[in-house]
Amino acid sequence: MEVEGTGRDLEAPAREVTGNEMKELLAGGLRLRGRDFSVEELEWIRELVASSPARHRSALSRLICERLGWVQPNGRLKDQACRAVLLHLHRAGYLTLPPPRQLRVLRRPTVLSERTAPRLPFPVEPREVRREHFTVVSGSPDRSLNALWNEFVERYHYLGRRLLVGPQMKYLVEVRGQPIACLGFGGAAWKVEARDRWIGWTPAQREKNLRYIINNVRFLILPWVQVKNLASRFLSLAVRRVPDDWERRYAYRPVLIETFVETARHRGTCYQAANWVCAGETKGRGKMDRYNLALLPRKVTYLYPLRADFRACLTAM
Repeated sequence: MEVEGTGRDLEAPAREVTGNEMKELLAGGLRLRGRDFSVEELEWIRELVASSPARHRSALSRLICERLGWVQPNGRLKDQACRAVLLHLHRAGYLTLPPPRQLRVLRRPTVLSERTAPRLPFPVEPREVRREHFTVVSGSPDRSLNALWNEFVERYHYLGRRLLVGPQMKYLVEVRGQPIACLGFGGAAWKVEARDRWIGWTPAQREKNLRYIINNVRFLILPWVQVKNLASRFLSLAVRRVPDDWERRYAYRPVLIETFVETARHRGTCYQAANWVCAGETKGRGKMDRYNLALLPRKVTYLYPLRADFRACLTAM
């Protein structure tokens, strides 16, 4: 049974540098990827790239992150964000990057095997499922777990597995040695009118604190498990577990979870039963709609606060 959580699969792209902004670079710096770059930093980056034709793009971004102290809360370099900044400056003509070492390779299709083939019905009582039945797939040294999660989701979720970019937490739920569900959490959508209105934050507050929202991007109960009230049980356990696992991996703790339910497919009953808040409906535009065409299915936004003072956390500056 595919369950509602859809979310977004790719981070919102960094904003393109416009011609007017390029004219202002030497006057007051530039803000990209949530960071303010001073005139001196931009000049240093341009000189570094110009004087390092033998360095590939990854090496340049790592060096820039190290010199600028641009790191994530867990101490890892903000390498992907830095690469995006370099690419935007390159496209704007401010600097010239070395050619990429290899062309981008499309993700390989997931090969479906017998290990995820349909099985006989598996009866399980909701109270039988506990937090310890959630196995963390993300970052596990056992790569077969991630491959199994991908295969289940590709095979049985209507969205497929797609590519989750940025921070993420995947779970495989097993009871009595049998897989029964897959859940996935990732970074929040950049801008959602219903959610942002419900939180009551400003664009500046959203830019600063968006990372404290995570998105239930996948929720799949495997089709041989047809048990009433099980979906809300999974959600209740997940919201109590994911903050600890997220903090352990990324060194900061989320305060709110979001998800988006495609109403043509699902009613959102399990989220309602698990006390998630319905904040309103999306406009069907999606993150890449620049022309207000609204060609995507509309979805209902559900939110779950992870602490009582979540609004104070999200509106802090």
